[in-house]
Amino acid sequence: MAISIKSSKDISALQIPNRIVAQSLELARTNAKEGMSLVELDSIIEDFILSCGAKPAFKGLYGFPCAACISVNEVIIHGIPTDYKLKRGDIVGVDVGAEHNGWFGDGAITFGIGEIDPQDKQLVQCSKDALYHAIDSIRTNMHFKELSKILQDRIVGNGFVPLKGFCGHGIGRAPHEEPEIPNFLESPNPKQGPKIREGMVFCIEPMVCQKSGEPKVLGDNWSVVSVDGLNGSHYEHTVAIIGGKARILTEA
Repeated sequence: MAISIKSSKDISALQIPNRIVAQSLELARTNAKEGMSLVELDSIIEDFILSCGAKPAFKGLYGFPCAACISVNEVIIHGIPTDYKLKRGDIVGVDVGAEHNGWFGDGAITFGIGEIDPQDKQLVQCSKDALYHAIDSIRTNMHFKELSKILQDRIVGNGFVPLKGFCGHGIGRAPHEEPEIPNFLESPNPKQGPKIREGMVFCIEPMVCQKSGEPKVLGDNWSVVSVDGLNGSHYEHTVAIIGGKARILTEA
């Protein structure tokens, strides 16, 4: 399937759900406190999205039961909100999607509850740093594989490894569109395959592990951890290619 090119009108429409995502993530960050359950945090996110006249895009998507993916500590992505109560020192990844008038937004952050372990601070900073470094590096006519190499090199350069088997993606009229954008180079030559073009809109989402990038899906059939069993981190922005560069849509 071809990678879709969005018009300026399309991108304006996409700004609405992506702004709602950004505001939802900030709301999650400011409301998540020691003693709060993941279900309570999910409810806050869902109520806010609905109050904006949008829908939580993840709820029911592929059978996912909740509004947000909330992933704690060793769970890197796709955590299902439960009655687990947040504890001081936890690191929490929140991934939110919103749909407004048939257009989709998607973004994620990872943050700590109170004071967190220095290694976890570096881990969280790595995923955020890799995301913004990749966004700053994007230019039209780059290959998407070059973007994957940039993400991989930044993650590995910071002493961590990318999660395998999961990736960023296009977005627009569907929550997941072409292309797939891994955080690692799958073939030796990055200068091949589809190129980044003006008007493309896609999600970049570095998922970072400590020792092993090999994934393992837990018994709930959703939560993804590394086989090393150590904490992971995840950041994500939706970007649009405007004027030859990437503009972040998921900013409050």
